Amino acid sequence: MAIDPLTAAAVVLATAATDAVYVMFTSAVVARKRVPAATWSSVWYVLSSYAVISYTENSIYVAFAAIGSWLGAYATMTFLHRPPGGPPVGAAVE
Repeated sequence: MAIDPLTAAAVVLATAATDAVYVMFTSAVVARKRVPAATWSSVWYVLSSYAVISYTENSIYVAFAAIGSWLGAYATMTFLHRPPGGPPVGAAVE
């Protein structure tokens, strides 16, 4: 069971890129910025789309995964967006 150095390096780079994008996505969510959060979400799915290609053997589905991710993140951020000073979503009403 030999380790291919090129494959190992590619795995390290892909994981690093995916985690970096995840951090950017989380930062945009915390800052409640809808468009950046949605955009980072779609980039995150494009980077992690290897499974989609592996299971479907058709890379065109990556575009659909990215579109769905963008729409989902944008809709969620829209739902969570509240005027400053109000209670957070899910907070108990006093």
